[in-house]
Order: sequence, then C-alpha cells, then structure tokens
Amino acid sequence: MTPRGADSETGRLEAVIVHRPGAELGRLTPRNNDQLLFDAIPWVARAQEEHDAFTDALRRHDVEVLYLLDLLTETLASDDARTSVVEETTENLRLGVGLRAYLRDALGDLEPERLATVLTAGVRNDEVSGVASIVTSLLAHEDFLIDPLPNLLFTRDSSVWLPGHVAVTSLAMPARVRETRLTGLIYTHHPRFAGAPRLHGPHLEHLEGGDVLLLGPGVMAVGVGERTTPAGCERFADQVLRNGLAHTVLAVPIAQDRATMHLDTILTMLDVDTVVVYPHAAEGLRAYAITTGGDDLHVAPPRSFFDVAAEALGIEKLHRIDTGLDPVTAEREQWDDGNNTLAIAPRVAVAYERNEQTNARLIDHGIDVITMPGSELGSGRGGPRCMSCPVERVSES
Repeated sequence: MTPRGADSETGRLEAVIVHRPGAELGRLTPRNNDQLLFDAIPWVARAQEEHDAFTDALRRHDVEVLYLLDLLTETLASDDARTSVVEETTENLRLGVGLRAYLRDALGDLEPERLATVLTAGVRNDEVSGVASIVTSLLAHEDFLIDPLPNLLFTRDSSVWLPGHVAVTSLAMPARVRETRLTGLIYTHHPRFAGAPRLHGPHLEHLEGGDVLLLGPGVMAVGVGERTTPAGCERFADQVLRNGLAHTVLAVPIAQDRATMHLDTILTMLDVDTVVVYPHAAEGLRAYAITTGGDDLHVAPPRSFFDVAAEALGIEKLHRIDTGLDPVTAEREQWDDGNNTLAIAPRVAVAYERNEQTNARLIDHGIDVITMPGSELGSGRGGPRCMSCPVERVSES
C-alpha cells in the first residue's frame, strides 16, 4: 500500500528512511572533504555506532526503520531499475566513450547488493581493471570515476513525504546531485512505494528537504537560501497548493551561509505550537504567505515568521524555545545542530547529547528529550532531523 505520508512535523512517527554510514564515508580525505561537503574526516566505525544508537532509540519508540541501502538493493532486483541507474550513473562526460562503455557493462553484471554499494561508495580509477583508455591513463590513481555519496546520511534532503504524496527534490550542490536519482529510483521501482503520487523532481528548480517544514495540516514553510532557490520555492508552492496538499505555503528567506544552509538549521517543531529556534536568526525571520485563488498564486507582503505561521495554523501563538542560554552558547550549539531536532511525537524529540544547554532548556519547557551521540555524525553538519526522512506520521485528531 502507498504510505500515508505526513502532514506535520510532530505527529506520531511510524516509519522513517535512514542511511547507516558505510563505505562512502571512508572515501573522505583532506583532499576531497570540502568538495564533498564535510567539515572533518569522520571516524567511520564511531559514526556507525552513533547512528545505531539513533535507530535503536527510534525502534524503542515503535518507529519502523527503513534503511536506504536495503531499499536500493531490493530496487535493483528490477531489470528496468538496473538499466536506468547504470545509464544515469555513467552519463558523466568526464568518463570518455571507451570507459563509459566498459563501466556500463561492468556495472550491469553486478549483483544488486554489490551494485548498491558501488553506486553509493563510488569507484576510483585504480579500482578498475581490464580497460585502458586515455581517460584512465591521464587521471590520477586516486581520482574517482564515480563519486562517493557521503551525504546520503542526510536522507531528509532528497525527498519529502506529504499527505499521500512524495516530493523528490532537486539538490543544489554538485556533490549531491546523484542522491535524488537514487531516491527517485526507489520510489519508482520498489513495491513498498508503488503508486505513490510524485511531485517536483531533480530536473526542476532547486528545492531541498531540509528547507521544507510541515508546520501543521495545511501549512508548510520553505526556507529560501543557500540551497533552495526562490524559483524552487515557487514551483513547490504551486504544486502543493494546486494539489490541495496545503492551503498556505510560507516562503522564508534565510542567510546564504554554511551555518544556516537549511531552514531546519534555524528552527524545528517540537509540538503543534512550539519550536526550538536559533535566537540570532529569530528576530529578523520573515515569511511571505503564499496562497492560491483560481489560476494565480497570491503572495502577501513579508511579516514576522512567528505571526504569519500562527495565523496560518489557526493558533494564538507559535511558542519559541531559544537555543542555548547565552549568545556564545547559542552560536556554538546552533553550529552543532541544537536546532535540528526530530520530533517522534508531540513534545518528544531526539537531539544530539552534546547540546547540553539547549537540551536542558527543552526539558525545562516540558519536552521529553531523547539524546544521542553525534560527535562523528555531526561533521557533515546535520542532526537527527537531517538524518531522517519520515514516510508515515499520524497526527493527533
């Protein structure tokens, strides 16, 4: 059956897609980590331990955990899926004609599990044998012919589940472009998702899942900054409004900066009327309310995000819990994803244990905080929300 999807950030979480760090994380070096969007070289075994602690916590709260690599492996049992992904993976012009033909044959002969690993961990020049070409001769041994995808860890970005629909996104950074192709492949060919209506897609304007917050039934917010463009926001708003998946979309400009790459680095939902928010950004946070009437989109003038969101949600006030206890701690804990919590039910949230002052403040406000380690996982600048793609949530009636 098609998953129910989600209409909020805080409904009871029933099923989620995650990616346990694997061989692709071991491909990071001081030479390529910036290009691959990591701030440090993570200790892979410890990152896996941290991720296992995360998924164990989810299971203890009756959340079904779906692993992206398992879904991909099962998807690749389909001949159509294998043909499609091999063609897309080898279309890069840097490969040259001879190497491209060789890789298509070689990848096409792999068993699904091995192919899934190659697609995510990549292929280095010195790992190819049986072919000699100008390209393989001129590239350095350590150069990648197929790039690794260490950011697969952050499954939130490549797709967003909405009520009965899934939006496959369009990632802005070159290092992440192939992620949405793999996600789209799974949604197209895996029987778990058969018939799920699709929105957006990697061929359209840039829109990333970390910028999309389902504030409540009928209300979505879209951050517009480093990753999601104004055109991507417009396209997404048009799709969800015309399909009746929301009555209001809030376009929220955010600083085009690494520390605030997505809206969910600034704020996340903890309850139907409560957010944790980075105070340095909160005061100037504005929103443009987008609605539709007939064939046109209507865009209201910008106002305080908190006022516009409360009105759209039909509540008196959107309550704020600020990161940290002072400006310096707030900045440190925002950088360490203190605002990037994952609500698994109203007022129950997973957070990195390292953000001690923010977590203490959440507890003081009656939030049940489930802490997890994240010293290695955080090197890619992502927290529990970034590492989770909710497939099914049940909102309180």
